[in-house]
Amino acid sequence: MPMLDVYIPDGALGREAEAALVNRLTEILIRHEGFDPADPVTRSVSWVFLHRPAAVYVGGAPADAPRYKVVPSVPEGQLDEEARAAVVAEVTEAILDAEDGAWPRDAGRVWVFPTEIPEGRWGGQGRITPLASILTRLTGSDGGRARALAAQRIAAARAERARLPYG
Repeated sequence: MPMLDVYIPDGALGREAEAALVNRLTEILIRHEGFDPADPVTRSVSWVFLHRPAAVYVGGAPADAPRYKVVPSVPEGQLDEEARAAVVAEVTEAILDAEDGAWPRDAGRVWVFPTEIPEGRWGGQGRITPLASILTRLTGSDGGRARALAAQRIAAARAERARLPYG
């Protein structure tokens, strides 16, 4: 159930390349959350907000090549340290692939900021949706198992944050 804010400078990619990229980014996030990217219900709640900056500046001057920013937001507990690293790497590669050689292949032009929304703050459809409700689909609608899995994932995410130097 990811939400993505994708910043693609105006004119950086052709329409078809951009559409293919947005699809690929959606699939990357769905897969790393543990869901099936082909599942139509999962896809229906995976939204991408495309932002088109008219210009991007580096050091106060117009950038010499497109710069991209992607902010994938997921409920707390959905991405562990390994999954976050994989999301950053795969999103970066997907963007550079989408350019199809139009610019020098430089990962330094792509920034990815995976963001976890704390439990109790994922809101939609006029209500808060706890992680256990989201995970019900992964457990074959076993509410007890979904609650246990959510508690395990949230505890692991909080323990990981507590031990990391950057919290």
